[in-house]
Amino acid sequence: MCASYGLDPRFTDAELLTAADEAVLDGLRAWADENAGETVRPTGKNLRNLNPIVVQPDAAPILEPAWWGFLVGGEPSKFPSINTRSERLQDRPGGLKTRALVPATSWYEMKKPERVWHEFLVDDGALFGMAAVTQRGRTGDGTWFTCYSIVMRPAPDGLADIHDRMPLLIPASLSHDWLMAEPTREIIDEAIAASDEVAARVTARPRD
Repeated sequence: MCASYGLDPRFTDAELLTAADEAVLDGLRAWADENAGETVRPTGKNLRNLNPIVVQPDAAPILEPAWWGFLVGGEPSKFPSINTRSERLQDRPGGLKTRALVPATSWYEMKKPERVWHEFLVDDGALFGMAAVTQRGRTGDGTWFTCYSIVMRPAPDGLADIHDRMPLLIPASLSHDWLMAEPTREIIDEAIAASDEVAARVTARPRD
């Protein structure tokens, strides 16, 4: 389960988009500067943080502030919604109707039973994109938001001793297809296969 991640403004841009869009990257750096050192956490009743995601409604990708977790009936969902299992999307590809990339430079998981938090990085701090599915949601005051859920896949052998799941990491070469392809079983299968190359470059270290 991914329940927190980081976005360091010193990132490199190699892993997010096929063609790096300066407006997107500048927007990410500005957001990261304003939130320097803050761990990104799910949005909720009290913590009303909106986090940057990359969507592509038209020809070019754009940044959009989004609610981490789904809203149902004007409230944060009662069921766990900050993460979605890749296997569930393979079985029910209708959940892939709208998708996003979640930019990050790290994510955090607790190793049990030691209860030691670990930080996971790609190439020691590169910017990367985590796969997400999205849907529109409304708060009790009638305000609408794009809500997102990070897609989780089984962790490879080299990481599974710390945590058995990890975010589905989308390589830049697949970013356009992940954002724009038809919502079919094929796109989630392709994403899982393509993510193996990025996952092989992930390292984990205990977090202070």
